[in-house]
Amino acid sequence: MIVKFTLLTMLSSVAALAAGTASAQQITFVSQGGAYQEAQTRAILDPVAQLLGITIRQDSSPDAWPVIRTQAATGKPIWDVIDTPTKDCVRGGEQGFIEKLDFSRIPNAADLPEQYKSPYSVAYEFYSSVLAYNKDKYGDNPPQGWADFWNVEKFPGTRALRNHPLATLEAALIADGVARDQLYPLDVDRAFRKLEQIKPHVTVWWTSGAQSAQLLADGEADLVMAWNGRVAAVQKEGAPVGFTFGDGLLQYTSLCILKNAPNLDTAVQFVNAALTPDIQANFPTYIDYGPANPAAYGTGKISPERAAQLPSSPANTAVQALISEEWWSSPAGEEAQRRWASFIQR
Repeated sequence: MIVKFTLLTMLSSVAALAAGTASAQQITFVSQGGAYQEAQTRAILDPVAQLLGITIRQDSSPDAWPVIRTQAATGKPIWDVIDTPTKDCVRGGEQGFIEKLDFSRIPNAADLPEQYKSPYSVAYEFYSSVLAYNKDKYGDNPPQGWADFWNVEKFPGTRALRNHPLATLEAALIADGVARDQLYPLDVDRAFRKLEQIKPHVTVWWTSGAQSAQLLADGEADLVMAWNGRVAAVQKEGAPVGFTFGDGLLQYTSLCILKNAPNLDTAVQFVNAALTPDIQANFPTYIDYGPANPAAYGTGKISPERAAQLPSSPANTAVQALISEEWWSSPAGEEAQRRWASFIQR
């Protein structure tokens, strides 16, 4: 199997540039590219490089999992730190592709709730799958949660959901009356029964964040499950779109370290530094994602007005459900994904 990945950019630390020499310590950091990676470069990577006096080289891969497996299998990986969906870190650790983290060397992780961590990963940034809607259509009576999305009589209009079971099954269960803190283990049968009810009213099952944003911007769908950052971007362009964090599905990407990483010690130092509250608080300056470290909200760098727009702020986490990456990485989660394919095809 041939896996192709492209070097996005190579960044030297500010300290090394100033000295005119290359740093003796370096890592290769991998993320998902695009505006997201550009934002984290400015918010996280550049400040960490300066703080630690290291060189951070970058690569990008929208789907890192095949490359994780391939590099780990060689025993001589090129990557060090990976920003990827948590399930990749967890299943990678269980299959021997990802290093087990020594949290005694990552003291900044102590600020994070235990559910934000696994033996192989630590949460890095947060986003949410939220209910977005056309403000012109619903006026002063907008939908407030997934029960309203399913209520086609009170909220008539075209609808769009993500063509993936993660978050979509949770939304269906919340719409069916399951409490946000009682979702797991998911009652998959119940979720699919609820989805069968709304399926005739869903005009688009979207497959990318860009597509969901376009549906909102063009007014092709009145009610859409979408990622909060995508909705915020459409709002900034002037589209009459609103959204609610109520019943949102809180998700996060994690940092993990490839097994036998060539710069293992420096990679561990990077992970700890990237979780520093003051550095984490940089995220909202460049992108509509929330810091994973709750202490970032106490640094004074995030205004109350900005915190209200972020998925991981204390007020917004209180009205959302945290996606269980552990459940989705389990055999039950894998089976739910297989079942989804047949549900969509029917």
